[in-house]
Amino acid sequence: MSSGSLAGRLLLASTTLEDPNFLRTVVLVGMHSEEGALGLVLNRPSTSTVASAVPQLEELVEGEQPVYVGGPVQSSSIVMLAEFIDPEPAGLLVLGRIGLPAPEASIEDLVAATARRRVYAGYAGWGEGQLDAELDRGDWIAQDALPDDVFCSQPDDLWSSVLTRKGGRYALLARMPLDPSLN
Repeated sequence: MSSGSLAGRLLLASTTLEDPNFLRTVVLVGMHSEEGALGLVLNRPSTSTVASAVPQLEELVEGEQPVYVGGPVQSSSIVMLAEFIDPEPAGLLVLGRIGLPAPEASIEDLVAATARRRVYAGYAGWGEGQLDAELDRGDWIAQDALPDDVFCSQPDDLWSSVLTRKGGRYALLARMPLDPSLN
């Protein structure tokens, strides 16, 4: 696939993608180049809360927000997506004002400079040419991202709602049950 970088776009797992790590996932692509790609799964909240799993980040999130499973790569690493009011402490902006904090940004700076935040354990990663090959094979459906996709209140419905928004045959796919034999 030679359509350029997918950074800032969503990848929706197609029903033909057999990797259970990505069953009906929605991935926000953070970086995509010839060397590979990196993204975060947006719709996999874990059963752990930020307060219990990463207490040092508790003041960044509201209430009992879960830690999201960002992907199968380095599942012990913590990544945060934030919507920056002030881009100064941003390390990488991915989608408009949404991005990753700079490594040196303090908790206090992030509280003051961001409006919304989500915490992820791990990320999705692809080596050189791997994502392009998966796209060519039809494993992923690319779609423009909206800021509210990143911070959706119903992550379990995100895959279906983005496919419905894409329209056409994708809207039909969005209503397909996990097990088509139950239809």
